[in-house]
Amino acid sequence: MAAKATMSSGPMSNGAMLTVEQALAAMAAGARPLEGCEMVATEAACGRVLAQPLIAGVDVPPADNSQMDGYAVRAADCAGGAARLPVSQRIAAGTEPAALLPGTAARIFTGAFIPPGADAVVMQEHCTLDGDHVTVGHTPQAGEWIRRRGEDIAAGKPMLAAGVRLQAAQMGLAASVGLALLPVRPRLKVAIFFTGDELTMPGQAAGGKLAPGAIYNSNRYLLHGLLHKLDCQITDYGIVADSLAATRATLRAAASTHDLIITSGGVSVGEEDHVKPAVEAEGHLHLWQIAVKPGKPLAFGEVRRGEPGSDKGHAGESAFFIGLPGNPVASFITFLLFVRPFILRMQGAAAPGYRSYPMRADFSWPRADVRNEFLRAKINAQGGLDLFANQGSAVLTSLVWGDGLIDNPPGHCIAPGDIVRFIPFSEFS
Repeated sequence: MAAKATMSSGPMSNGAMLTVEQALAAMAAGARPLEGCEMVATEAACGRVLAQPLIAGVDVPPADNSQMDGYAVRAADCAGGAARLPVSQRIAAGTEPAALLPGTAARIFTGAFIPPGADAVVMQEHCTLDGDHVTVGHTPQAGEWIRRRGEDIAAGKPMLAAGVRLQAAQMGLAASVGLALLPVRPRLKVAIFFTGDELTMPGQAAGGKLAPGAIYNSNRYLLHGLLHKLDCQITDYGIVADSLAATRATLRAAASTHDLIITSGGVSVGEEDHVKPAVEAEGHLHLWQIAVKPGKPLAFGEVRRGEPGSDKGHAGESAFFIGLPGNPVASFITFLLFVRPFILRMQGAAAPGYRSYPMRADFSWPRADVRNEFLRAKINAQGGLDLFANQGSAVLTSLVWGDGLIDNPPGHCIAPGDIVRFIPFSEFS
């Protein structure tokens, strides 16, 4: 079931730009997790968020077992050194061993269950086999090279908490206790569309040549990639004509069946920027214009579902709205910083944020800005950071070249050797 977004007043700043922290706090306060739970196959759960905690039903491992190939023995039988013992059995993984008789050894392989009576494993490199006897050239201690039952996971103990976003390791952990299905939050329904009469989709230019003044719509592919990584259910309304009426109509259509609407472009204040007035006509803007570079014209609000008082759609409820800048780097960075944590909160994720790391700047940045800057940088062979030469908000090569973003505070210049806050792109995976 979709989350219910309700119209309310928000922290519009009366002309003053919000700080990054203020914008993040406002969006976090507005986000409400989707209701409901669905069961999905464990192998299909990557990127989904657990709706319920997982409790282990079995021990892992299910019994004491060998950490390596060797011989299972009683440590007391090898206390004198160079013990020569008859080999009484061979134990492969997946077989049930017999009890180990005193004064004997059992050939054992990695993962095989320890036979009753044995209390140590001697690795095969320390043993010499002679016919049906083995000479143990090592004095083992009790417990040596044995994995104990339940040492990884104990039956009845919590494994994963609700709100965990499942990745390969968590999927493997769930499978290790035999879970074929996992309870997860529903997928977020996201509508996207793009404004700008200059936009052309790749493959649609007549004769393979762009018309004068036209550009290819790279933001469509950026958004699809970013939303697919968050396992959203996407409806793409394509390029909407640069008119207030067309923008309002698309917002109404998208709000009727989606949890979130994301647009790219048209959120500034030019005569051809219709998204802001369209949202204000169809709903409400909670915030607009953030002191961030790139990405100042980011907008956040809600769009009504159906006309007030009508019996169509979900009258009185609304879909969330986020308007991204049109420049592709600005769109990409503001998605990572603002949209990603908002979506993860709507999905019920417990930890939607990202971490930054102190690293050395191997460059000079003498041009302090009044806004919080996010600079594209690459880790060099000396363990410091190099800066991409062109930090323009439309230079997509900077994202492909870079390893992450430098979070540079307002009014802050950077000199070689300074320690800066670096956010690797891997933090947004």
